[in-house]
Amino acid sequence: AAQRPAGHRRETVDRLLRLHFRDGRTRVNGDAQLLMAEMLNVFVREAAARAARQAQAEDLEKVDLEQVEKVLPQLVRNRA
Repeated sequence: AAQRPAGHRRETVDRLLRLHFRDGRTRVNGDAQLLMAEMLNVFVREAAARAARQAQAEDLEKVDLEQVEKVLPQLVRNRA
């Protein structure tokens, strides 16, 4: 059987996108779902890499939620 590449399921990506739709009838085509899934994968990998570097800078052997929380502001912009 063909293996599916590691990543986020289309249903997950679709739900995340729908959080920001004003019209419940809005649909997302397959190409847009694939692109958003790839962007989500890039974001998660970058967050993991930065959290790992943060843990190393703190001489820790394990990444914990604290390191992820420290790097999160670097990855998201406050829209307030």
